[in-house]
Amino acid sequence: MNYSRYSIITLLFLLFGLAANARKDNVTMTLVENGRPQGRIIVTTHEAADRQAAALLQDFIQRISGARMEIRHETTSRKGDIVIGNGAPNNTVPTVDLSEDGFRLTNGDGRLHIVSGGDKGAIYGAITLLERFLGIRYWGDHEYSLTPAKTVALPAINIAENPAFRYRQSQHYAMATDSLYTLWMRLESPGDVFAGGYWVHTFDRLLPSAVYGEAHPEYYSYFNGQRHPGKASQWCLSNPDVLEIVTAKLDSIFKAHPQQHILSVSQNDGNYTNCQCEHCKALDEHEGAPSGSLIHFLNKLADRFPDKEISTLAYLYTMRPPKHVKPRPNVNIMLCSIDCDREVSLTENASGREFVRAIEGWSRVSDNIFVWDYGINFDNYLTPFPNFHILADNIRLFKQNNVTMHFSQIASVRGGDFAEMRTWIVSKLMWNPQYDTDSLMTVFLNGYYGDGAPYIYRYIKMLEGALMGSGQRLWIYDSPVSHKQGMLKPALMRRYADLFDHAEAAVAGDSIHLARIRRTRLPLLYSELDIARTETTMDTTAISRKLALFEQRATLFDVPMLNERYNTPIEYATLYRTRYMPRTERNIAAGATVRFLTPPTGRYATPGNTALTDGLYGGATFGESWIGWEGIDGAFILDLGEPQSFSEIRTDFLHQLGAWILLPKCIRYSISDDGDTFHEIGAVDQPEDRESKVKFVELSSRNPQPLTARYIKVEITGTKTCPHWHYGVGHPCWFFIDEIVVQ
Repeated sequence: MNYSRYSIITLLFLLFGLAANARKDNVTMTLVENGRPQGRIIVTTHEAADRQAAALLQDFIQRISGARMEIRHETTSRKGDIVIGNGAPNNTVPTVDLSEDGFRLTNGDGRLHIVSGGDKGAIYGAITLLERFLGIRYWGDHEYSLTPAKTVALPAINIAENPAFRYRQSQHYAMATDSLYTLWMRLESPGDVFAGGYWVHTFDRLLPSAVYGEAHPEYYSYFNGQRHPGKASQWCLSNPDVLEIVTAKLDSIFKAHPQQHILSVSQNDGNYTNCQCEHCKALDEHEGAPSGSLIHFLNKLADRFPDKEISTLAYLYTMRPPKHVKPRPNVNIMLCSIDCDREVSLTENASGREFVRAIEGWSRVSDNIFVWDYGINFDNYLTPFPNFHILADNIRLFKQNNVTMHFSQIASVRGGDFAEMRTWIVSKLMWNPQYDTDSLMTVFLNGYYGDGAPYIYRYIKMLEGALMGSGQRLWIYDSPVSHKQGMLKPALMRRYADLFDHAEAAVAGDSIHLARIRRTRLPLLYSELDIARTETTMDTTAISRKLALFEQRATLFDVPMLNERYNTPIEYATLYRTRYMPRTERNIAAGATVRFLTPPTGRYATPGNTALTDGLYGGATFGESWIGWEGIDGAFILDLGEPQSFSEIRTDFLHQLGAWILLPKCIRYSISDDGDTFHEIGAVDQPEDRESKVKFVELSSRNPQPLTARYIKVEITGTKTCPHWHYGVGHPCWFFIDEIVVQ
């Protein structure tokens, strides 16, 4: 469907309830009059979706009017009835132009007909009737609005809609707590579609390394001179035994789930871990990309299951399409945009244009493409992420390039940045990419925030402009600190706070709207706290007050986590008080000179001159205050300037498996008077830690008697290579330090 800008806005006026309770001079049929039902709801089939559509209409018409329309399961109807399904005899309502999930609404014969193109079409038709013509607006987790009316009437209706994508997925906390929310947003979950829940990163589920790894390392990737069997390893795709084992596994899965016809055979998470044995490497070199061996393998599987779909990832090292081989029609290409920046649309920066070249390449060889797009900050859910201005452009790009399935991964946890509006808008755009985002935003803001909406709108636009003006990238692993000189600089933060103050004042007498505004304000409060910890001076009284407010509201609004590693707001507040608030005890290493025996890796070498002794502790994102070493051990000498007496040395490390940052294996401390001859005073061995949570781990050595020295040598034995269980298996890993304390 192509719409002009004018018709888009006209459609939006219809879409969001302005036709509800139609004027008397425009009434075609009356469903309820003065609290009494005037017709029935007729279900003409035994389809579960048709029955569910009927129940939805009965429920919400009763919520509006107090009247309960009778549901009857039969094929005959009379004027005034709502007729659901394609089963009525001599049905004259056309369905040939309807696709899966599509529907038609028409009432030209005095009956309202809802017919379906299949699957959930009748449900979506019922929801469209409720939303567009009866004024129901569903916003979030059991959050909806309606206008009570004793009389419910409809104007003339004759509309048909098909979704832009046959599968539409997003993330929102309400999908786990409110079954109606998922339906209303026209979303699906992998478990609804993918057989046995085999949905992305399935290699180890299909060919478990715990079963086959020890006996058959040849089934797994070869690189850096050896095979790498393990939970996160990839397959040797040229090994014929792998094909046979996986074929048998797929056959059993499909037989156990006869109603589902698609599953994923896809690489484990991680980059640069593909097999580079003689046969796989030759195939990939011929195809010009590591996706070559993957598609050759998938085509063989697809030929064995011609009536099924085999989905696979085009992700990280497999993002680019092969030059020669084409995927079979029943091979579904799930293309991921993970490496792209988000401050502008995908056609407008270098990282996005690389993805565009990939999607255009895949679209030349396949019309069965699934795009997995990313739209939130996974390291800091509670951080402003102004990307509304790029959503429609990107989704239109996908539609133009043969994309039939779409997952917008926006990780909308409760309390996350505009969690409710982000999913709401994305769900509308996945249904029809031609909708105007700004019009959608206006509808949502007015409905969700009431009289506070104008101030929230101004905040969004100011934030968006500040991001664009700053020239700073918007990254899915960002930190508020990354933007403290840009969109989150002090002058702007004051203006944002003023807008939220006005928004709160505008709804002061409305507890529902006030709570929503305060929950939406949490990312600004979190950003202010996170930026404050990086400054050399801190107003401890003000920060303590704001930290207490953050903790209180995060608890009140039941905010479960700050990031995808499940660190909680309460843990953050506790950590802040012990880690970031100014300390009273004296650190005699403060401001000391550091001489590196093994320089930090790459860009971390320069800040390393001061970062270890400046008194500032790093956060969960490793972009500030940290220095790191990749794939090697590290060592440095601390010069205290003159002999000092001390009994304890503490060194602070970061544990963040998602960024390939692992704790060291061992740390050794030595002291010297002259800087040349050292003797060891302590060593600490650190056990392996596989927990996914972000942690700050302090390793220390304490001597029962005070020591005196000018120089302290610190030697760190790194893990150096990601182990078999980590998705960087076989590749260099990091360790990071942010501060050394001597007392």
